[in-house]
Amino acid sequence: MPGTHAETADRAGLYTPEERARRDATVWTLVQGVLAPLQFLVFLVSLALVLRYLLTGAGYEAATWSILIKTGVLYTIMVTGAIWEKVVFGQYLFAPAFFWEDVVSFGVIALHTAYVCALFTGAMGPVELMVLALAAYLAYVVNAGQFLWKLRMARLQAEGAT
Repeated sequence: MPGTHAETADRAGLYTPEERARRDATVWTLVQGVLAPLQFLVFLVSLALVLRYLLTGAGYEAATWSILIKTGVLYTIMVTGAIWEKVVFGQYLFAPAFFWEDVVSFGVIALHTAYVCALFTGAMGPVELMVLALAAYLAYVVNAGQFLWKLRMARLQAEGAT
């Protein structure tokens, strides 16, 4: 079965040859390749707006909308990433090759979702909401770093295979 722990133990790198072929053949790889930099761009704009609000008290609505947009892009990349994982590894989430990235992704999603819930329920004030957004963004940066590391490992594996 693709993506089993036994298969992972037998592999020499991140992808088996069959997984690499599925990764290269699926449109979901391109989707992830487009969404990841888009999400990073949205993150940078939102981070600037959140920091602007925290430093000046101006632009609360713009910062709030930017966080909601960032959260929407995050949900989109998570759903499409799960589909990608299913195509490549045979399971929607927690494939051994991306287990820890998925674990941290759930933390990122939990923090973003907590922000949305707190916003719509009025459970937190504006400053507390922005601090929660910054915590979510810090977790996102860690998670993005994990995925960039895996991308680097995949490239090194591909170079070694040629």
